Amino acid sequence: MSMTDFENSQPFTETNALKPFISTDDDSMSMQFDLKLIQSRMRLDDPIALDLQYTRAMMAFLMLNPEPRSILMVGLGGGSLAKYCHAHLPQADITVVEINPHVIEVRDAFKVPPDSDRFRVVCGDGADFMAKAPEGSYDLIMIDGFNYEGQPETLVSIEFYKACRNVLAESGILVVNLQDIEPECTRLVGRIWQVFGEPVMALDIECGGNRIVVASTEEVFRECAGSFGRRWAALSVEHKETLRFSTASIEYELEPWQSPKKIAKAPKLKKRSR
Repeated sequence: MSMTDFENSQPFTETNALKPFISTDDDSMSMQFDLKLIQSRMRLDDPIALDLQYTRAMMAFLMLNPEPRSILMVGLGGGSLAKYCHAHLPQADITVVEINPHVIEVRDAFKVPPDSDRFRVVCGDGADFMAKAPEGSYDLIMIDGFNYEGQPETLVSIEFYKACRNVLAESGILVVNLQDIEPECTRLVGRIWQVFGEPVMALDIECGGNRIVVASTEEVFRECAGSFGRRWAALSVEHKETLRFSTASIEYELEPWQSPKKIAKAPKLKKRSR
């Protein structure tokens, strides 16, 4: 893509309506809003596979609940998570909320399934959708909402995380993708910790600048910690391949729930070399 094409893909308009551009190489197709960050990437030989490591880590919920019945996703992007869940979780009813209509317009290029009785993409504001959703209506909520400027404050506020908890079922799970930029990231993990209490795990991603936060209830964490090996063995081959880079981190984060005597863990600030 030429620089002229790139410039034309970003008109001076409202942030949530910027047009993404698509680039391809021999192996993959990517969605970007600028030349620095890849928003989504799809393998051409396997469009359903999760190609970016952070998307694989977001599937950590499979260890806690391998068969969620209802899923709400905020942020479509190239549809990586939506496609994977649609293909490998056939029991799930999936709703995806995407604020940018131009992102939805390129769904076919990224092989996002058409709307059906168990899958739909809604053009709307994720925070507004969450605030109006019925209480206890989703087993799983996945937040991967970014715009050209980064993470909108409406999707990282205390009020938003409270709304997420309200919309989750009794044993529901929240999965959030955060930008791993300190000290902001630790502050946002702290907000989730304030809303959900102790059962919060934060998974560091070796590459990509992301941190994945998973939150649920103490009972859900305790049950998973007590049967981790059995749950891993029961996963499908596809799920095991997806989680192979993050399994050790998930098990480590669940260690406090392996014993009745558990010490609360506050979010810790990571030390980074600059």
